[in-house]
Amino acid sequence: MVKSKKNIVAIIQARMGSTRLPGKVLMEVQGEPLLKIMMSRAVKSKLINKIVIATSHLPKDDQIQEFCQKYSYECFRGSENDVLSRYYDCAKKLRADVIVRLTGDCPLIDPEIIDDVIYYYTEKKVDYAANTLPPETSTFPDGSDVEVFSYEALEKAYKEVKKDSEREHVTHYFWRNDDGIKTAQLRQGNNLSNYRFTVDYPEDIEVVDFIVKKLIELKTFGNLKEIIGIQDMNPEIQKINSMYYSGIGWEKS
Repeated sequence: MVKSKKNIVAIIQARMGSTRLPGKVLMEVQGEPLLKIMMSRAVKSKLINKIVIATSHLPKDDQIQEFCQKYSYECFRGSENDVLSRYYDCAKKLRADVIVRLTGDCPLIDPEIIDDVIYYYTEKKVDYAANTLPPETSTFPDGSDVEVFSYEALEKAYKEVKKDSEREHVTHYFWRNDDGIKTAQLRQGNNLSNYRFTVDYPEDIEVVDFIVKKLIELKTFGNLKEIIGIQDMNPEIQKINSMYYSGIGWEKS
């Protein structure tokens, strides 16, 4: 892959105030905070120019800023619930041409998939591309989520979206509406959407901890194929969080 001349900025949204699992992004598995594990993987992308962790102005998110300072990660702070404005303000400050949206609850993100979605976005000449959205047509595991969109598309959403739920979820506007936004979804031949290694519930922590432990034992990085292989070899682990599904809680948004 040839690196784009455009400024491609990855923005990882993370906050301590998750309603389902408060403080999850800084919870530790195998002695490392989930957000640190995620950063160590995301920085291996060959196409991203800069990565920033975007959190809120709330005092409880001071912990995330302190975490960023400890590990020399760039941190941006904005609105807690209007995450769309947080993204827009961050992208504007960093003069991003293309934004890669990542979320702090996907610690096992595969940098190869990040680059695949960026490449797909560029190849298809669209305003927005993703792999796990819309969830009903995704062929990727929940936890490998990558979204890529132009600054112009983000600015359009920032100015036009009024619904609180769509401002909170940032990109619903792109893939739920036909409003002149060109979208594309990266799919793969082998449907792996029944696998889950995102973190929203205590059971998810248990699954991710097991996977990370196995990766350490195997002395391997853990790309998507390797993570799926670990779960296939340990079907009892996959069952632990199998009651949850991609997009849970969005139905009424």
